[in-house]
Parts: sequence; structure tokens; C-alpha cells
Amino acid sequence: MGRDYRKIKAWKLADELAVLIYKTTKDFPKSEIYGLTSQIRRATVSVAANIAEGASRKTKMDYCHFLYIARGSLAELGYYIHLSKRLGFIDDNECATLGKLQQETAATLYGLIKSVESET
Repeated sequence: MGRDYRKIKAWKLADELAVLIYKTTKDFPKSEIYGLTSQIRRATVSVAANIAEGASRKTKMDYCHFLYIARGSLAELGYYIHLSKRLGFIDDNECATLGKLQQETAATLYGLIKSVESET
């Protein structure tokens, strides 16, 4: 199935979210470099990477498998955003911006999953 992941809206949003997470976490405490900073970055990169990898798969079942992994990583990211706010690493505005983009990405990804699952 020759899908160009760069044209997939869910991937574009996930990519934008990853860049924003990297910019935000550069100011996290140095003591978190191997802790929360690493985890939140891995989760956000996983979303876009799994959409891209899934798009290259031949079968619809394989594609959906990677989209569901991306969805799980996106949920994990949502928790890390919440935790970052609770720990005082991000402020209310940053949390709202990240949370809104995370939710928009999740909704778009869910729509993509339903679309792929309904393909004949």
C-alpha cells in the first residue's frame, strides 16, 4: 500500500506535537534528563514514528497495529503532560497548549484508525 505518511493529518499533528514537546522540555530540570524529560520525549516521538511505520506496512491489519501503538503512546504522553504540570515543570498556559494539541492529535488519529478499519 504506498502511503506517504507526510500527507497524513494525524502524522502532521504528531510531528508538530513532538517539536513542541522538545522545545518545552529543554527547560526541564537537568536532574530529569534521564527521567521525565526522556520519557516524555520518547512517548511523543513514538506517536509520529508509529504512524510513519504503519503507513509503510502492506496490510491493513499491520497498519492498524502501528496506529494503535501510536494511540497508546499518545495516551502516555497525556499523562506526562499532566505530571509535568503537577511537578511545576510547565505552567498552565504550556499545559493547555500541549493538552489541546495532544487531544486534537488523538481525535484525528482515532478518525484515521476508524477509516483504515472500515476500508474494504
